Amino acid sequence: MINKIRSIVLLLGIIISAASGFSNNSLTTRKDGTGTIVINKSNNNGFDRSSSIIATINGHVLSVVFTENLGQVAIAVTYADGGTVDTSTIQTPSGVNIYIAGTGSFVVRFTLRDGDEYWGEFEITE
Repeated sequence: MINKIRSIVLLLGIIISAASGFSNNSLTTRKDGTGTIVINKSNNNGFDRSSSIIATINGHVLSVVFTENLGQVAIAVTYADGGTVDTSTIQTPSGVNIYIAGTGSFVVRFTLRDGDEYWGEFEITE
């Protein structure tokens, strides 16, 4: 009986630790400018290809990897309140690193040749 109670307490501790770790990175980036950026879809005319776009922020470097051929993709990084930071166009499948000098809240937008749009938000605080 005591062994069952110990096992349950240990299991609950592991579950609570794992849940708190996942909650810091599941829907938004962390406040220190690191983490995975959640990709959302908008103006989507075809299949949802958001899972083919992997975007991460590490300090001031935005890294984007396309895991499948989406054709030519326009990438625009803007401040959340407006103002363009960087724009580029790349041929996929490939990846790109974009250095962002400033701090604040940002939006990255991906526009595919067929008009489908995907976007994600992130913060850089230091």
